[in-house]
Amino acid sequence: MEYILTYDIGTTGVKTCLFQVDEQIKLIAGATSGYHLYMMENGGAEQDETEWWSSMCISTKKVLESTGVSPEKISGISFCSQMQGLVLVDKKGVPVHRPMSYMDQRATCELKEGIAYGPQIAGANIYKLLVSLKITGAVSSSVKDPMWKYKWIEKNEPENFKRAYKWLDVKEYIISRCTGEFVMTEDTAYSTLLYDTNKKEWSNRLCEMFGIQRDHLPRIIDTTDVVGPLLAKPAKELGLVPEIPVFGGGGDATLIGIGTGCVKVGQTHIYSGTSGWVSTIVDHQMVDTSAMIAAIVGAQKGRYNYFAEMETAGKCLEWVKDHLALDEIDVYLEKKDITQDTRMGMEKVCRSLYEYMTEVVKRAKPGSGGVIFTPWLHGNRCPFEDNHAAGMFFNIGLTTGKTELIRAVLEGICYHMRWMLECQDKKIHTSDTIRFCGGGALSDVTSQILADVIGRKIEVVENPQNVGAIGAAATAAVGCHLIESMDCLGKFIPVEKTFYPIAENKEIYDEIYEVFKALYPANKKNFNLINSSKAVS
Repeated sequence: MEYILTYDIGTTGVKTCLFQVDEQIKLIAGATSGYHLYMMENGGAEQDETEWWSSMCISTKKVLESTGVSPEKISGISFCSQMQGLVLVDKKGVPVHRPMSYMDQRATCELKEGIAYGPQIAGANIYKLLVSLKITGAVSSSVKDPMWKYKWIEKNEPENFKRAYKWLDVKEYIISRCTGEFVMTEDTAYSTLLYDTNKKEWSNRLCEMFGIQRDHLPRIIDTTDVVGPLLAKPAKELGLVPEIPVFGGGGDATLIGIGTGCVKVGQTHIYSGTSGWVSTIVDHQMVDTSAMIAAIVGAQKGRYNYFAEMETAGKCLEWVKDHLALDEIDVYLEKKDITQDTRMGMEKVCRSLYEYMTEVVKRAKPGSGGVIFTPWLHGNRCPFEDNHAAGMFFNIGLTTGKTELIRAVLEGICYHMRWMLECQDKKIHTSDTIRFCGGGALSDVTSQILADVIGRKIEVVENPQNVGAIGAAATAAVGCHLIESMDCLGKFIPVEKTFYPIAENKEIYDEIYEVFKALYPANKKNFNLINSSKAVS
């Protein structure tokens, strides 16, 4: 019996999963442990590396205790994680500054000084844009890109910057803690936008052009490579045994699609977790600077993910839970726990408030009575880059209730997914059948709304919230020679549910969708006026 242990290191917690690899990549057990995302008034978004590690230790022990599987039977450890963070570490592997999340957007001045000046195309200096496109196939033009986080520390914390030895991302920091090695998988290296995709190495020219110290960049490896054996100290802390092979794994944008079984050119998947995206596999590099979409390096050799991202997807539903679904101002005299009480008008006891919300929206008609929600709660990336864009409810009337508002949030996320999908269709042919994954895919209601909004067949695999971990298990399984290659993964990951668009619902959504797309250009100046002023500070 072969087992693979994986760590999916997300924005709000780590999912630790144990898989058995046989005719399928089968999830045996999983455990989650949360940690904080520290949001700052200056646009900063940070996390604490000790919380990452503590959560890994807690969840690992839970998984082993629940299964009774001996650590000696684990054939490999692999990772999936959030990408485009920045963890600058010293020679001992200790961060010189608390890890900066991909959501960090404080480096506005560094971005402007570094690329957003002079003659521009899509917000980037023409010369630097052309050089970057030639070398990487993309350009670092977002304030959230890791290069500008690096430059922010260099400018604002020079003493900490002097201590920096290596530039790592989230899982690369965890790998260094497990093995003592400083590496980056190729997909993570690409996400820095300093990686020469033609020469398959760090670009000295880009380092010089942007003022990056070349010796800060670590050794590049493949996702299926063994970095080294698990060291004795971290093994003891995790409750494992030393010498287990530790694999490179990959970033969430790389492995989540793999975990859905999308491994062939032209296959498209949609992810709705904290953030969200549309990704289609292509066999060559390409970029659409007007829509902020680029083909990023994939886990398979010679494959790229044509990738369009939205900053907040499932995070919008979390906002609804905290600020709309819960009666926080205590207007009502009595509150009921919906996970314990079936007298809430439901046929079953719901496992969580999220499940209750996605069930209760079935009471509202498709289109939410004309109410539209814009899911830009932390700015947006695609098809427009604007950190001042914000969420809003449009077209509320006297008959609008919470049910319509909550449904409008789910529909707004799906409208934005359709927008990104249509932007991809301008350059490539996306698949007629879409694999849907992430926490959002746990809801049949959301899956049906997505099918209706985009007008395509939606497929959901088993454990859609764990597809990143499945992708990580696949890298280790291939590295251990338990699976021949990534190209074979489709048969190891079967479909569990299928949803078809309902024609009459799509007609409603088509009409509202056109209004949804018009809301950003109609409010762009207003977003900038209010969100760049002291009025919101």
